[in-house]
Amino acid sequence: MYMRIGIFGGAFNPPHIGHVGAAKAAAEQYELDLLLVIPTGTPPHKQLPPNTPDAQMRLQMTRDAFCKLPFAKVSDMEIFSRKYNYTIDTVALLEREYPGAQFFLPVGTDMYETLSSWKDSDALLKIVTPVVLSRAVVDISSSELREMLPQRKGCEFILDLNYSFIIRHRLYDAKPDWDWLRKQAYSMLDARRIPHVTACEAEAVRLAEHWGADPDDAREAAILHDITKKLDFSENMCIISKHGMATDMYNVSEEKLLHSITGALLAQSEFGVSDAVFDAIKWHTTGRAGMSLLEKVIYIADYIESTRDFNGVKALRKLAYESIDDAMISGLEMTVSDLKSRGIAPDIKTNEAIASLVLRKDTIK
Repeated sequence: MYMRIGIFGGAFNPPHIGHVGAAKAAAEQYELDLLLVIPTGTPPHKQLPPNTPDAQMRLQMTRDAFCKLPFAKVSDMEIFSRKYNYTIDTVALLEREYPGAQFFLPVGTDMYETLSSWKDSDALLKIVTPVVLSRAVVDISSSELREMLPQRKGCEFILDLNYSFIIRHRLYDAKPDWDWLRKQAYSMLDARRIPHVTACEAEAVRLAEHWGADPDDAREAAILHDITKKLDFSENMCIISKHGMATDMYNVSEEKLLHSITGALLAQSEFGVSDAVFDAIKWHTTGRAGMSLLEKVIYIADYIESTRDFNGVKALRKLAYESIDDAMISGLEMTVSDLKSRGIAPDIKTNEAIASLVLRKDTIK
């Protein structure tokens, strides 16, 4: 019995649930033994958008999108080609690879109506049987998604594996959907820390809006600032080593400080955060000399968020909206005092941060 093979081509830029739904529908309706999913390299009928990911990334996204369909096989036969990829040429190659197979060509209604204009269409239609996909199955287009992703929209139309990949590499200038980002971050936390992170997010946004920092950067940094907080020393060391940093710079006594470094590393490698957000996470525990406004916002938000309860927190909350530099000095000095009272030497970066802020204040005067 001859194989029934579907040929499902497209840019998959990016692939989405409409593509996967169409593949399932075609396979079921036409009882396909195999669906070949073929991301295109250089389409003859149009140029790919300027911000299209490279071939390897599109191929990986397509493989991830269809990996759970046992009847689907993603082929790279077109995507690395530097010449125009005409369907008749691809089908001719497949005829030789699968002799005697019956081929089906799933296409949208708009493409079906133009089949007669395709290269060697008469020869093509002698080899393949067109399969018309209803618009109800392909419920959104990739071009619509490319417009939505920079607006933190569209994640519900993309499989999570693909969406994570897009956000990790910030493809299409994508920015993470807030609910999605919270879900990812909270899954990495001890459940008891979630209220703190939620409150820190709200405080960071308020402070950013008050002082003129970017509220979106503040929100991202606050959501992600503690994602490695529950890891032990060895786990933190593994992250540091994985990112090519020397592990002999740290010791067990600094364990409570490591989450800011490893959190920043993971936030950048897994969620594609900007350098500004990376630094805000990295320095939210110790501070440093010459802190940016965003770094100050995250440091103070972490310190004074609404679940915090310690002597002086109410005064510090008030001060944070009067002078962020004064609030930083006060908060850092409170940290130093607390550490010394417990016999712990403050990190040198904390003392440098205080000195830098005091100098800046004196200079302004």
